[in-house]
Amino acid sequence: MTTFDNAFAIGVDLGGTTVKTGLVSSKGEIVYQNRFDSKGDQGPERVIRQIAHSVKDAMEHQGGRQIAGIGIGAPGVVDNNGCVKAPPNLLHWDAIPLANELQKEFQGVVINVENDANCAAIAESRFGIGREYPDFLFIIWGTGIGGGIILNRKLFRGPTGGAGEVGHICIDHEGPLCGCGAQGCVEAFIGQKYLSHRTIEKIKNQPSSLIVKLVGGDFDKIEPIYISQAAQAGDELARSILVEAGTLLGVAVGGVMNTMDLRVSIIGGGVSAAGDLVINAVRDSVRAHVLKPLREDIRVFQSELGNNAGILGAAGLVL
Repeated sequence: MTTFDNAFAIGVDLGGTTVKTGLVSSKGEIVYQNRFDSKGDQGPERVIRQIAHSVKDAMEHQGGRQIAGIGIGAPGVVDNNGCVKAPPNLLHWDAIPLANELQKEFQGVVINVENDANCAAIAESRFGIGREYPDFLFIIWGTGIGGGIILNRKLFRGPTGGAGEVGHICIDHEGPLCGCGAQGCVEAFIGQKYLSHRTIEKIKNQPSSLIVKLVGGDFDKIEPIYISQAAQAGDELARSILVEAGTLLGVAVGGVMNTMDLRVSIIGGGVSAAGDLVINAVRDSVRAHVLKPLREDIRVFQSELGNNAGILGAAGLVL
């Protein structure tokens, strides 16, 4: 990690469908950003070429700025050597030494790779609400449920880099099957795909819901943004769906709070954009599921970094 206050870094946010790359200052300013198709359905070699392409494009805009290195946030478990293991939504990808592969293309440049949720946690600690809190749990709530743990302003990775997988905390051992292969994970209840499916099932009994109107009657289009819009307009079904989702997440978060003796959680990702209704439900649920001495100090915040968290956190790996 560099100590130069005027340094810049390349931050890469790798996803199943897109790779977003930015030129980031040590103050957390994104001075240039691009977005390309990650080609995640075409195998690791193609994805790596897309990452390299996006990095080179960003470097063309460095304009003489000093580049501290390249940071990459990737889905899946990332070990201490930058090997990315079994990332969801990236096909034919088992265990790929991503840092080493990119080092061939960018020789002499510092390259660090980390789990994408961990990167977002780093972003919160460096540039977001987390600056005020040395210890917190970060949750990214979107297609899946990811997490990162910050202790004494540093990322806690665990011995193999797998710490913070909040989405796979079991909240019902007889619950629905999760994509990870286990039953009853909180992700299997409220990950974006699962949440949309649960909403469709409930709408069948309440076809007058505003959600139906917002998606033009096409249930395949149902996703959290429309549930949120309906809830903000006062639709009771939509409100109940979001409150239930926030409550279920709170059960898992409460378990982490009890285990790690934490008081603060920051929620990011697309579903968190549903706003106060969800955040308040998470907060109330956490307080109901932690030990009594912890309850008074529980704080749950919505991230303010939005879609930039991944790029900022990846850059933070080398800044």
